Amino acid sequence: MIRRRDPAAERLLDAAARVFTERGPGAGMAEVAAAAGVGRATLYRYFPSRDALLRGLVEAAAAEVQQRIADADVDAVDAREGVARLCRGFMTAGARYAFLANLGDEPQKDPETARRLNEPVRRLLERGVAEGRIRSDLPIEVLFALFTGLVTQALRLLADGAAGPEQACAAVVSVFFDGVEPRDTPK
Repeated sequence: MIRRRDPAAERLLDAAARVFTERGPGAGMAEVAAAAGVGRATLYRYFPSRDALLRGLVEAAAAEVQQRIADADVDAVDAREGVARLCRGFMTAGARYAFLANLGDEPQKDPETARRLNEPVRRLLERGVAEGRIRSDLPIEVLFALFTGLVTQALRLLADGAAGPEQACAAVVSVFFDGVEPRDTPK
């Protein structure tokens, strides 16, 4: 579909990310073409439909998140800091692609991409359990679902402008590790 590193496709995806972020999920292909400074025919040559454009955006977001996961170097730090680094990577990439969390018609990632995104998170959670930093009474799949659910909701907050990337990340890490009990409980 998209040839990575194709400057024209990248420019179109950048414009689409801006348009969907600024105008919401109802933005149309004509708006994307105008924002990219090209005609609709050019946009349709690269992305023959809205679904194709959304798939391209999901692929671009996944590629950026994969790079940020690799850059996080989570094996060099304890589990809590590793989760914080992963979360910062998700939120930093999410600042550009957060609108995808609010699209009801978001295309699914291909299974191999999903595996590459999910596996480092699962490994980190497994290590956290083994180190005693993450509770062991819940299966890894439950911990994974809870963590990724928090990340998804934080991305929605980011998309809605209700939180910035650092604030959203701090909330995810705090709730995941500490729960929602008040921090200063009366004695």
